[in-house]
Amino acid sequence: MVTATFRFYEELNDFIAPDRRRREFSTPCARAATTKHMIEAIGVPHTEVELILVNGESAGFDRLLEDGDRVAVYPKFESLDVSELLRVRDHTLRELRFVADAHLGGLARFLRMAGFDTLYDNNYQDEAIVEVSIAENRIVLTRDRELLKRRGVTHGCYVHALKSPDQFREIVKRLDLTGSVKPFTLCLKCNAPLRDIPKEAVIDQLPPSVKLHHAEFSTCDVCRGVFWKGSHWQRMNAALAGAAPPAQP
Repeated sequence: MVTATFRFYEELNDFIAPDRRRREFSTPCARAATTKHMIEAIGVPHTEVELILVNGESAGFDRLLEDGDRVAVYPKFESLDVSELLRVRDHTLRELRFVADAHLGGLARFLRMAGFDTLYDNNYQDEAIVEVSIAENRIVLTRDRELLKRRGVTHGCYVHALKSPDQFREIVKRLDLTGSVKPFTLCLKCNAPLRDIPKEAVIDQLPPSVKLHHAEFSTCDVCRGVFWKGSHWQRMNAALAGAAPPAQP
């Protein structure tokens, strides 16, 4: 029987049993168990892990555990330089694109509003989310930790917050998206790029108050939706507070 000692750091403790949080604990391991197998068996999705140390040395997800191993598991580092250590990702994503599960429609809308390519459908099944994340190198956003444990999912974020504005701030902070925000460049309905359009071209589609108070408009060539900087603009700026500089009108 192989027994290893584990210690999880920072927010990874949210996934494990209370009596195991922020302390070392020993647990029996299955035969030929890898670090990934045991980390997920304890309750932590592999997508939440950035660095593993086994007996003080960097290890990957495929490291076979041996009796007496001491395993330290870390989330993403905000300020500590770990460039000399082996991180568990095979590669980073050069282009940040997302797929949100069926329960995160509000978050998907906020991300699109901020200019981040985000797929969402309230009929999405887990299998479809996994497939599109693999095929298009998209980061899976979910509150279902079991979804993040699916084979093939390499990049994902467990969303802790319950309300969509808080979820948006959480993702912006966690993935350091502040410098990448491009407000109102994507359609909120279908995720397609927006383009500017003269007011006179859409004036028949505008409510009376909008005709009076707004001069700049954009449209989506897919759904033909028309957008302007109204109350939704203010809500996005409020959601960005504390996570990114307010977008300028």
